[in-house]
Amino acid sequence: MDGQMQAAPVLVLLGPPGAGKGTQARVLEERFGLIQLSTGDLLRAAVREGTQAGQAAKAVMEAGGLVSDDIVLSILDDRLAQPDVTRGIILDGFPRTGAQAEALDGLLARRGMAVGAAIALTVDDGSMVERISGRHTCAGCGEGYHDNFKPTAAPGICDACGGTELTRRADDTAETVAARLQAYHAETAPLIDHFESRGVLLRVDAMRSIADVSMALAAIVRALKP
Repeated sequence: MDGQMQAAPVLVLLGPPGAGKGTQARVLEERFGLIQLSTGDLLRAAVREGTQAGQAAKAVMEAGGLVSDDIVLSILDDRLAQPDVTRGIILDGFPRTGAQAEALDGLLARRGMAVGAAIALTVDDGSMVERISGRHTCAGCGEGYHDNFKPTAAPGICDACGGTELTRRADDTAETVAARLQAYHAETAPLIDHFESRGVLLRVDAMRSIADVSMALAAIVRALKP
């Protein structure tokens, strides 16, 4: 990394579905007071609050269109104007393309900010297919299980509540998970190149335990904080 220190650390989390981005973002929020910014959440809030950018987004969505990068960036810019971002932010789900990453750099620069670290949570695709496709949940109490890593003590019966309705997400089949991983790699490759060229890309092995990954991310945040 280029060693830039800034009052408001800006982290970008990159990783495929199931890599643990959401879990790790929550840990960083609680541990360091960082603000997780999801463009989906920001978009819904802007529409609800009726901001200028939110009104533009609502019109596009009601017409069945896709919200443009310009509108998303405008909504993000509005959020960055709020004082709590001085605690530092985690961008989750944005940018998704090389063009968005370029635009993000410009937006942050205008506010005297910059991406301090783009963290790629790396995974083994074969292991990820097994990890995700084996998941199932008790419909009664929400307890989670896994065919191999956390099976129920008695087949088909929830350990927590004794319920017998264990469900799987329709999109958690091995074929669907493999397709999602392939799409992620194709989509993210330009982002990896973008952040690597700027000297801010870091890779963290997301196949390790949640605690180990959290420790690695915490070290990165501590290095960025003044």
